[in-house]
Amino acid sequence: MSVKKAVIPCAGLGTRFLPLTKVYAKELLPIVDVPALYYILEELEASGIEETLIVISPQKRQLKRLFCANKALNRSLIARGKAEEYALANRRWNMRIRFIEQREMDGNGNALLLAREFVGDEAFAVAFGDDIMYGEKPVTAQLIEAYETTGASVVGCQRMPEDVARKCAVMIEGERLCEGVAAVRGLIEKPEGELPSDLTSLGRFVLTPEVFEAIEHTSPRDGEVYLTDAIDLLARRGANVCSCEFSACRYDIGDKLGYLKAVTEFALRDKNLSEQYAEYLKSLTEKI
Repeated sequence: MSVKKAVIPCAGLGTRFLPLTKVYAKELLPIVDVPALYYILEELEASGIEETLIVISPQKRQLKRLFCANKALNRSLIARGKAEEYALANRRWNMRIRFIEQREMDGNGNALLLAREFVGDEAFAVAFGDDIMYGEKPVTAQLIEAYETTGASVVGCQRMPEDVARKCAVMIEGERLCEGVAAVRGLIEKPEGELPSDLTSLGRFVLTPEVFEAIEHTSPRDGEVYLTDAIDLLARRGANVCSCEFSACRYDIGDKLGYLKAVTEFALRDKNLSEQYAEYLKSLTEKI
């Protein structure tokens, strides 16, 4: 069965962007003029996802407003003949988008547990709200192909330098299954000792429903239950878990430098901005 459902955990506190995130969800941060969340939804939509559940906190209810009609704005745009702006304000998605609230900030693993009824007995995709991908083929589509080939839960990965790997989860690699896909014997979240590999989890997954039972049996660390710890538990129990080295440029927009890189590179790809922006960047080298 193909993967048709996805979950986006968006309930995090966004502490790396304080004080802004006291009042503003980081998933709404503009990548030039597009909310970051839109790029994740576009990836899922292009991957054939038909239903997406977004997990938010009570402090992030403004995310819902992005998908609701603003009647006063719409009346003004229609009266002024702003058809293009009206379309932007009322974007239509070819998938159903739903929300659920995570009342306590106790980890992305517990955020995923809230999706149990939504998922049912189907494999599903997970896309973290911090990670934006850019490439020819949607990353989630690449992971779905790996799932359809192996029948295993899939962790989206790339080989990363040590400073990045230590901030994420790193694979204990098993045998190669096919091109770019290998068995996973375990995961280590934010490793402190010797790295088992440089193959690093980067915010994209396709998971089977057995992950929910694993989350329930995963011990919290610093008050949070990590999804990658639950996947590690599955792998060490002998469940089918594999890594998929995806092809794309990944931006960690929860990190200040990562966010600035995303804005800069997307601006340089924008046909209306690229030339002027490139000239501006060149001029900076003379000023600084």
